Amino acid sequence: MTVTRRRFLSIAASFAATPALAQGHTWSGRAFGADVSIVLNGPADVTTRAVQKAQTLMKEVEGMFSLYDPTSDLAVLNMTGEHTVPAQFETLMQIADVAHTLTDGLFDPTIQPLWRALADGNDVTAAQASVGWDRVDRRGNHVRLGPGQALTFNGIAQGFATDLVADTLRALGFTRTLVNIGEYRGAGGPWRLGVADPQHGLLATRTITDMAVATSSPMATPLGQQGHIVHATQAPHWSTVTVEAETAAMADALSTGLVLADRALVDRVRGAKGVHRITIVDPVGNLTTL
Repeated sequence: MTVTRRRFLSIAASFAATPALAQGHTWSGRAFGADVSIVLNGPADVTTRAVQKAQTLMKEVEGMFSLYDPTSDLAVLNMTGEHTVPAQFETLMQIADVAHTLTDGLFDPTIQPLWRALADGNDVTAAQASVGWDRVDRRGNHVRLGPGQALTFNGIAQGFATDLVADTLRALGFTRTLVNIGEYRGAGGPWRLGVADPQHGLLATRTITDMAVATSSPMATPLGQQGHIVHATQAPHWSTVTVEAETAAMADALSTGLVLADRALVDRVRGAKGVHRITIVDPVGNLTTL
């Protein structure tokens, strides 16, 4: 069985069929170039206003981190080499710092030139030399890139948006929600999710209550002869990595970086604060839960 998606978030939601959940309202739409959805319980007028607020938040995050909107903060930074960024942009970079450290540098937002060179079939030598999150100069909310550098937050921005929406819904009084903006974050529940691999199909199910889940699979979107998750020195080690963590941003970033990690590093990250479970699938389809 072959499953493909732009960024394979191989978690197909099928929420548990309890009466309370069955009465929930579901909104579906598009954001970040993918299908998104929100499930929540409450009167129609209240849930409608909540969804409108969620849509506004998603647009704000896209307006900061889109690679394709030339007016986004990220696009301006990549084009000019330096930019004074909004507070939420700075917050996301702080989360990226943690993920970069936990994964021994495997999660690295500076791989955008390398990704672009591979996508265009160009020589990758200069692009490989530009990779290095430690060479991004940040002084408060002013960011300056190193020579030849450009950033991508495709491995964390959707999780960041998921957290913003989930936290907003909680602040509005919703206690049972499932937010899917490329990554999943559930409150209340139980929510039952299926974990799949692009080559081997559905392999397991997970039930969460107050938890976030993110999955990364390099070959969900082939980039030439390799997957879309790239690194200057490391090739993907796993076919799929699913991380369950307290926040969707961290689950997103860690699942991206750990695709490139050996088993010892995966074991170490499993013990990090806020990480609850990691599921790895090797190239032949063997699934291991940590």
